[in-house]
Amino acid sequence: MLGNNKGEKTSSTFELMMHSTEEENASFSSMTEVGLQVWDEQSKDLSVYTSVTGLLNDRQFGMILFVLLSISQLCGVVALIGNSLSITVFVRLGFSEPSNISLVALAASDLACIVLSIWTNSCFLLSSMDVRLPFDAINVSYLTGSAPCAFINRTVAWITAFISFERCLCILVPLKVKKLITSKSTLTAMIIIVIFTFCPGIVTFIRNKFAWVFYPYLNATILDVVPTGNEFIDQIGYIVIIICGFIQPLLAFFIVLMCTIFLIIQLRKLSFWRKSVTSAKSQWQHQPGKNPAPNSPTTQDRISNKEERLVRMVVAIATIFIVSYTPTCIMLLCSTIFDEFAYFGIYKRMYIVCGLTTFLTQTISGGVNILIYYYMASKFRSALRCLLCLDRQ
Repeated sequence: MLGNNKGEKTSSTFELMMHSTEEENASFSSMTEVGLQVWDEQSKDLSVYTSVTGLLNDRQFGMILFVLLSISQLCGVVALIGNSLSITVFVRLGFSEPSNISLVALAASDLACIVLSIWTNSCFLLSSMDVRLPFDAINVSYLTGSAPCAFINRTVAWITAFISFERCLCILVPLKVKKLITSKSTLTAMIIIVIFTFCPGIVTFIRNKFAWVFYPYLNATILDVVPTGNEFIDQIGYIVIIICGFIQPLLAFFIVLMCTIFLIIQLRKLSFWRKSVTSAKSQWQHQPGKNPAPNSPTTQDRISNKEERLVRMVVAIATIFIVSYTPTCIMLLCSTIFDEFAYFGIYKRMYIVCGLTTFLTQTISGGVNILIYYYMASKFRSALRCLLCLDRQ
């Protein structure tokens, strides 16, 4: 009886070991199959775009990549510090003014974009130096860096559009703007913009997933990004890409452009009005026996000066945004017109270079804003100097 029990236990243990071994072999074979499929696809893509040497050969691509990544990393660190200081200063100033809320949201969005850009650039640098990592640097950085950065860039675009439109309302309906634009309404608008721009991008994370993949040519299992293969999700993702990846940023760019043109025209009119009022006041005062002009600029003029400085600051922010976001719009139009101008197209290298260039311009745009705040906002300048202990008093 004891012998039979021992035999039964041994046979059951052996069966469990065989069953677990079969499961491990099955999972290993599936990983190998996925790895072979990915390897075949990458080999096909490699053979396609390396055969096109008229645009960028290996040496040109490597040099451009290294220069762009190095400059982007340097600018990213500077912009990271600048936006961190901007957020700290605006928080110290408080949110009694609605404009501070939108400017904090803009600085926070820029900060998130810069962090993701630094991570993406680091992955590209490690990949270009052939550093062996436990994950595919390019593919993993796409899902954890490039894609979220693109979503947040649209958030930056729409926040800039909101700030520009808010200044237009201050000029068009100055008596009603304080009732329309409050701290509560501005905070609500910021939340809606984040949901409107970022949430549709969740489809990108649903279409792809992280998986451990065995690559025969590496003889190693690494973490990679593979598609889920759900046709329904892929169809939804295609629609989302058209709406969120093309229409959203271009519409925000158009709103910022139109509002900036309107604000510049109004600033010129205001400047002309000031000159005419000053000239009329001077002529009136030079006439003997005349009292000062009743409509001479006093308190109302000082209020207009304050609004004018704020409008000029918004125009400067919007202008820098337009200049930095123009390459992104051109890239979106080219990727829509030319199917092969894509990450998995014939012009993959050119697409990567253009994408990194847009990252660089947007990083510079996010880092320059603190200089605009410093030179055009007296309260911000005083608070920043106090924060950095630059005031002797």
